[in-house]
Amino acid sequence: MKSFRALTGLVAVMINGLFVCGQDSMNALKQTIPFIDSVYRAFAEEQHSPGLAYAVIYQGQVVHMGTYGYTDLEQQIPVSEQSVFRIASMTKSFVAMAILQLRDEGRLKLDDSLATFIPEFAAQPMLTTDAPAVTIRHLLNHTSGLPQDDPWGDRLLDMPQDAFRDRIREGFSFSNTPGVTYEYSNTAFALLGEVIHRITGQPFDAYISQHIWKPLGMNHTYWDYTRVPDGSLAYGYRWVNGAWVKQPLVGHGTYGAMGGMLTTIGDFVKYMALHLQAWPARNGEDSQPIRRSSLREMQSPWVFYSLTEMNERPLSLAYGYGLRWSRDTSGVTTVGHTGGLPGFGSNWIVLPDHDLGVVCFSNITYAPAVRANNLVATSIIERANLAPRAIPVSPILSERQQQLMAFLPGWEHAEESPIFSGNFFADFYIETLRDECKAIFEAAGRIIRVREITPRNKLRGTFVIECENRNVEVFFTLTPEHTPRIQDYAIKLSSVMNGV
Repeated sequence: MKSFRALTGLVAVMINGLFVCGQDSMNALKQTIPFIDSVYRAFAEEQHSPGLAYAVIYQGQVVHMGTYGYTDLEQQIPVSEQSVFRIASMTKSFVAMAILQLRDEGRLKLDDSLATFIPEFAAQPMLTTDAPAVTIRHLLNHTSGLPQDDPWGDRLLDMPQDAFRDRIREGFSFSNTPGVTYEYSNTAFALLGEVIHRITGQPFDAYISQHIWKPLGMNHTYWDYTRVPDGSLAYGYRWVNGAWVKQPLVGHGTYGAMGGMLTTIGDFVKYMALHLQAWPARNGEDSQPIRRSSLREMQSPWVFYSLTEMNERPLSLAYGYGLRWSRDTSGVTTVGHTGGLPGFGSNWIVLPDHDLGVVCFSNITYAPAVRANNLVATSIIERANLAPRAIPVSPILSERQQQLMAFLPGWEHAEESPIFSGNFFADFYIETLRDECKAIFEAAGRIIRVREITPRNKLRGTFVIECENRNVEVFFTLTPEHTPRIQDYAIKLSSVMNGV
């Protein structure tokens, strides 16, 4: 079996063009299953993970679920699709979703100060006299000024509510002034859990169970590990000096809001499917536990925090609301979150533009499952030749394309046309437009056909004119007026020859 590192290198080869073409996307995806399994097996062996559970979904359907190894080494209980893993900080987006549900109901605003809901926080000393109040938004995107608190916070899952409220009254130490920079804080999400309790009168866990898990049918998801059915619980391990050391399970308390959930792979794919169905923005019924627009808001890159590299691809990283966002140099966007606690390491990502989701649970301490998931997602896109979701052509964009073509290449009487905005002929001199087009079409040859426009959005796009010798590419963008008009334009010879 190839090592995980070798499989990582293999992706660079695939990117050079070994695509599976001419097949239905789902069938092509299913052909990648042996490779997917090999990636996770290699990853488990490299990380000394006793067990793994993983899944891939596409267009809301499960493409593959896989398992490996054991949930309990002592009892030799194999991992199954019903195995319950602690997913650590993957919990955070559920808390963020609960906050946005309350926002959508008008029960809070994201720019409300934390002290609005936790009045005792008003006595909290800040680092500087010009510091703004800590807001709900600051907590959601880790800009509250609270310090990074791994691994300290990882040991506090079972903190009782009274003890946490005492800690709030005692106050916290800050590393930054609120709003200045990103710094990952578990305590921020413990505070959001307290906000949910203060607003609703329900502990955050009860609220999330009722308003998120239940509507999604997540019936095998838990806060308290003692409630997991016998034989289903995955125990966590640490690899120390060549041997596995079983890690103690921690109970449930206020810091569970930052990382206390336990769930099955089958339950979690329902949550990933919810996030994917938020795209694209569209008309029609919006009847899920949370508005589609709020899901897209959660997934947006609100705070940039790093440039990095993963599996030999540069990445730009940002944070949304309880979710991480990344984009690589090929334009592939991922949204999701890692989870790490003593005994566990997990990750989930969805690729909104490709309608694809990948999740992996491991029962070894801090396993970097994001590396395996990123490799699997990248490989699927390349091997199954998955194109990003197409943007539909708006009627006005199609209309303006046809009207613009009527003036090419000579631009006769174009200045009299109402399809151009007031700035157009002040920015593009008519004689220059004619001379440019004449030279381009002399080189390109006779027009054979005009392809449908490829939109960048509802008011901007590019289309190709196929010609005898060379293709011609035309770009234009429309104004924000009630009746959009052409405000910007560019034309060039394509590198494609002979109308290919």
